[in-house]
Amino acid sequence: MAKLITKEQTARQQSFIMKLKEENMRYAAQNGHSRLALTETYGCQQNENDTERIRGMLKEAGFEFTSDTNAADIVIYNTCAVRENAEQKVFGRLGILKHIKENRRDMIIGVCGCMVQQEHITEKIKRVHEHVDLVFGTHALYKMPELLYKAMHEKKTVVDIEQSDGAIAEDIPMLRDDSNKAWVSVMYGCNNFCSYCIVPYVRGRERSRTPDAVLREVRELAAKGCTEISLLGQNVNSYGKDLDTETDFSDLIRMVNDIDGVERIRFMTSHPKDLSDKLIHTIAECDKVCKQLHLPFQAGSDNILRQMNRKYTKAEYLEKIEKVKKEIPNISLSTDVIVGFPTETNEDFEETLDVLRKVEFDNIFSFIYSRREGTPAAKLDFVLTDDEIHKNFNRLLEVQNEISKRKNDAYVGRVERVLVDGVSKTDENVLSGRCDSSKIVNFKGDKSLIGKYINVKITESHTWSLNGEVMED
Repeated sequence: MAKLITKEQTARQQSFIMKLKEENMRYAAQNGHSRLALTETYGCQQNENDTERIRGMLKEAGFEFTSDTNAADIVIYNTCAVRENAEQKVFGRLGILKHIKENRRDMIIGVCGCMVQQEHITEKIKRVHEHVDLVFGTHALYKMPELLYKAMHEKKTVVDIEQSDGAIAEDIPMLRDDSNKAWVSVMYGCNNFCSYCIVPYVRGRERSRTPDAVLREVRELAAKGCTEISLLGQNVNSYGKDLDTETDFSDLIRMVNDIDGVERIRFMTSHPKDLSDKLIHTIAECDKVCKQLHLPFQAGSDNILRQMNRKYTKAEYLEKIEKVKKEIPNISLSTDVIVGFPTETNEDFEETLDVLRKVEFDNIFSFIYSRREGTPAAKLDFVLTDDEIHKNFNRLLEVQNEISKRKNDAYVGRVERVLVDGVSKTDENVLSGRCDSSKIVNFKGDKSLIGKYINVKITESHTWSLNGEVMED
């Protein structure tokens, strides 16, 4: 059973929230406006969900929010450790903040999340970026009110990167940007220890929230009008293994499927080795579960999969995909792919292309391997040159782009039910939403449609999106 943060620990943090709120009320009375906070998130959906908790605590403590770094009294970067470029972005942002803080001495700068859970990164921040006031890792997120209070009153950097297998903190306030869709974490951590991945070291061991806790959160969201729920975990297929209950992830999905007000259910991420026939049946049978599956295969070569410690073969992966396609015709499939694992040869890479061609994913999330200090793969020497790796990566994109466009072409003429998310990022006169398969659909329509489900006839396809026309009722 997962360790829970106690009611006493939660109450302690609530007391610091109230202290911060009292200070913010005095500040607002003196200055005519509240203190402003800026949060910025790097990385995965779990980080996005964590930032919603950070924002929830800040809101309860009396902070308002801004997107202007120059106006912010508090800046908190929630960081990612999966790839080096994400870390470099954060260090670049910290360099910019140093100049801003020279003119605003009271500004509080915080860095949290997976990146700083690594001790060598925190040491670098303390050594190179002395203007950072607050550093806390993934296991200390629930303690943010206390740590922030200390950072605002102590003239030294406050650090909490406690090493831990992890615990679960319930009842943390959350501030979500979207009232129609929500991420709901069902579990935290990972036990897989893929040789390239830092996540188990910074997120801790797998630990599941109880079904009651998950269902209570979903019911509260549904009561507020939220209709699309995305169940979240590093490996959702492992949900429940650590609980004193027989409930597994398939059972949990069926429970969520029964909740009034929920219209769509999505989930991620699944691990191929744990994708069960039971889960495939559940996706097929539950009317609210979107017919969409994200199943990372990472590499097509059995040799590379073994060195990655993925615990399945290419043939086993393809067999599971065939089961999914047979039971759920027209399911939308997506995946993660790593190009340039240290020992990958050009022959190994051809196996990856073979998987793309055989499966025909709707879309992929592809990355060039990034060495992570502390992982087994970091000790391996590269077989291919950097130039060869980049050429392979470009070939991967060429193959997949052709497949994605062809898959999208098949939507032209179809009518899709779309949840309208908002205005398109590229054209204020166009609305955008997602259909059941999670494909982006753009169309012209009145902004009163935002948050509603509408029928859209697909008129045009692109590699990454679809265009359509609103169907009249």
